[in-house]
Amino acid sequence: MKKNGILQVDYTNVLRSRAAADPEVVPEAYRGNAKRTRLWAIMEANRTRLRPILMTTLMLIAGMVPIALGQGPGSASRASMAKVIVGGQALSLLLSLLVTPVAYSLFDDVTLWWGRKRRADAAPETEATRPAPIPALAEVAA
Repeated sequence: MKKNGILQVDYTNVLRSRAAADPEVVPEAYRGNAKRTRLWAIMEANRTRLRPILMTTLMLIAGMVPIALGQGPGSASRASMAKVIVGGQALSLLLSLLVTPVAYSLFDDVTLWWGRKRRADAAPETEATRPAPIPALAEVAA
């Protein structure tokens, strides 16, 4: 499942780079703003990756159901292991389809904020941007 998350993020980055190179790739409703373009890339990447993710998850769950429901000698240990695998795959499906895009968006917001902060810190001070000096206490009391 971690491979699915990696592929989702990678394809989102590919779509964003394509949109930066050619804005005509992005639908009209998502143009003009970096965050809207990011939203389009996330939605498109998830739509594209949904089918392979569902196919692999459902295949593994379908393969484990007979083992999880099996009866007979020695089936107790195999059934418990199969139930854990089914639960883990179902949880991984939710995590990769819901948490990965949200985390990508949050980390990208932090990256954008950090870039703006660093650019603001690196900007040279001019008379207009320099903060006013704080008056001394004696001047305030007088």
